[in-house]
Amino acid sequence: MATLATPGVLLGNTSKLCFRRPPHLSPKLKSVSSELGFVTSQLSGIKISYKLPDVAKPNPISFPFAPALQPVARRICPFTGKKANRANKVSFSNHKTKKLQFVNLQYKKVWWEAGKRYVKLRLSTKALKTIEKNGLDAVAKKAGIDLRKE
Repeated sequence: MATLATPGVLLGNTSKLCFRRPPHLSPKLKSVSSELGFVTSQLSGIKISYKLPDVAKPNPISFPFAPALQPVARRICPFTGKKANRANKVSFSNHKTKKLQFVNLQYKKVWWEAGKRYVKLRLSTKALKTIEKNGLDAVAKKAGIDLRKE
């Protein structure tokens, strides 16, 4: 005796098995039955049918994706690549605990000679000294930073 496991899937001996169309398929959708694939198990002779997923229909999205959290500016200098250093905090009793030594980052408006305007940057104090010595264009070119975007 064949048993109906799910709509459109009949399990049982293949000699007594006949496949019936699931009731949710209407007669006008005869092309859907041609998309049904059949797999026969060689061990027990069970015939299993499955419906291939419809790839052409995209899932409608009712609202655009917006991240819940805004990105936070990292504590890294874009010009020099300096970032936090892991160090030991040593107490009077010589007890050592880990701590982070962050870079001295500052928000600065720097005059950009080629663009004839001020550029607002977040840079380390070491990068600020380097910019005063070599110029903003040279330091930005060496770091691979395009100042036109900012």
